[in-house]
Amino acid sequence: MNHKVELRNHPEELRKFRIRLAVSSGFVILFFSILYVRFYYLQVTQQDHYHTLAEANRISILPLVPNRGLIFDRHGKTLAQNYSAYTLEVIPSKVPNLDATLDELATLIEITPTDRQRFKKLLRESKRFKSLPIRSRLTDLEIASFAVNRYRFPGIEIKARVFRQYPEKERVSHVVGYISRINDQDLEQLESSGELNNYRGSQHIGKIGIEQSYERQLHGIAGFEEVETDAAGRSIRVLSRTPPTPGNNLILTLDLGLQEAAEKAFGEFRGALVALDPNNGEILAFVSKPGYDNNLFIGGIDQENWNLLNHSIDRPLNNRALRGVYPPGSTFKPFMALAALELGKRTPEYTMSDPGFFSLPGVDRRYRDWKPGGHGRVNLHRSLVVSCDTYYYSLANDLGIDNIHNFIGQFGLGKKTGIDIEGEVSGLLPSAAWKMKQYKQKWYAGDTISVAIGQGYNLTTPLQLAFATMIIANNGKAYLPHLVKQVQNSKTGNTEEVPAKLLYQVNMKPSHLEIVKNALVDVTRPGGTAAKAGINAGYSFAGKTGTSQVIGIKQGERYNEKSINERHRDHAMFIAYAPADDPKIALAVLVENSGTGGSTAAPIARKVFDYYLLGQHPEPTIAQLSEPADEHQHDHL
Repeated sequence: MNHKVELRNHPEELRKFRIRLAVSSGFVILFFSILYVRFYYLQVTQQDHYHTLAEANRISILPLVPNRGLIFDRHGKTLAQNYSAYTLEVIPSKVPNLDATLDELATLIEITPTDRQRFKKLLRESKRFKSLPIRSRLTDLEIASFAVNRYRFPGIEIKARVFRQYPEKERVSHVVGYISRINDQDLEQLESSGELNNYRGSQHIGKIGIEQSYERQLHGIAGFEEVETDAAGRSIRVLSRTPPTPGNNLILTLDLGLQEAAEKAFGEFRGALVALDPNNGEILAFVSKPGYDNNLFIGGIDQENWNLLNHSIDRPLNNRALRGVYPPGSTFKPFMALAALELGKRTPEYTMSDPGFFSLPGVDRRYRDWKPGGHGRVNLHRSLVVSCDTYYYSLANDLGIDNIHNFIGQFGLGKKTGIDIEGEVSGLLPSAAWKMKQYKQKWYAGDTISVAIGQGYNLTTPLQLAFATMIIANNGKAYLPHLVKQVQNSKTGNTEEVPAKLLYQVNMKPSHLEIVKNALVDVTRPGGTAAKAGINAGYSFAGKTGTSQVIGIKQGERYNEKSINERHRDHAMFIAYAPADDPKIALAVLVENSGTGGSTAAPIARKVFDYYLLGQHPEPTIAQLSEPADEHQHDHL
């Protein structure tokens, strides 16, 4: 029997094993060295960096939105306020099927078609926002119902929000304006101005009126919280808190009682009224009728209400006092009279015969006076009292358009006043240079004739007319019209007065100014075009009526109000100040499509004066056709 004996080379095997062990040990040491170096790099060299990242994962910075400042009238009546309420909000990126989710949500909480339309509009306009409201002002029952079913609706949450409210609604909508949701355009403006960080978490911004112009004062300064969170992002505790600084409160120059009285005096008429304190430029009343409910815009106006406002024939969104431009009509004549005296083209004693028309030398055309047959012998005083057109045709021809433009421009007609809300338009006080630039045509003498009585190319706003009237009332001082009287600091409670700003002084001879002012007082007395408005007044007041043409009438034809569509009838205008010997209020009134200034506009002014000076509350003006015209100018245009 053969046996094979396998002899093992133990020394060789041991040598190979040691090699393998050395290599393995080398790899282990290398790997541990690399790991050690990496740990050292991460935990020692990069300690500060990763500590910061870890803290960022653990700590969230949450913005705290400041409460918006309040707005009051001069007597402390609230015009804009805040209130807290719960809203149902959607984070679109976290909702897989938005329509289906809203349908299911509507089984728990009422969501109207209007709510959905508003939400979809916000969704289109606010793509960068994380959270959008679908329902506001939830009831306790709705909150409880959703809370029980919260797990079914990822991306839907209830939030406590502070809302804006305008208690006076239409009454001061054109003054106060409104806030609405921040859109992409707003974000771009905030970013370019360096204010974006102060709006983190904010969803609204002022859009028009005081809310827009004083946005920086009203918004306040945002605060923040450092909140510790767990891995799921849930808040554990607040580590630190920097409270927000509320916006400052604004006290306006507006007298809400006077505003209400003025609106009531208008009745159903459309139009505008601006009343100022002639001693400092404070705006006491700022009416544009009709107005609109500015509360509709806060959360984003729905399509139905937007269509009603935007397509209304009454144009409630149009701020007539600030942006409405109208021919000033015969309210232009007092400024023409001052130009005549100051530039030496007329004396108080100069008298002319008014046959009822005026003709330019060598021109076969008659520019008719509003009164058939004319006014007989007329001097400057009587020309204002009876509103004689012929006197001003002749005067304008002697003055020339550039003298008219340069002198009357000092009263602010045809240019912005600089009021402290956005959107003011300039109107137009024409000149020869303007016409050449605008139409590439030279100025004709006939153009000047129309300008003389506030027609032709002449365009002005009710605010400008009130500003010009203020300058006459206070003997030439042009104060900046302003709506904010005081700013109340939200932190200290201290109130800072907004000082009156004298823009410039119109230099006129006191004797010339007195002649015109005396005539304006007689306008409101027997024989004047506003005599009815002046009957039994417990004070004296000065004024000038005007009629602003809407459509042209062929030469030789007479204006017949009853045969013209209501929207094509003349606008009534009136400028005035009271008391005449110590003016405390100056105003301009425009009443659209209502006839003559003496029949509709002057009575409204009288009611405003009665309230402001005597405390008498007015009865509404009844809209009706005016009596026979006292100063229609259509037959000569």
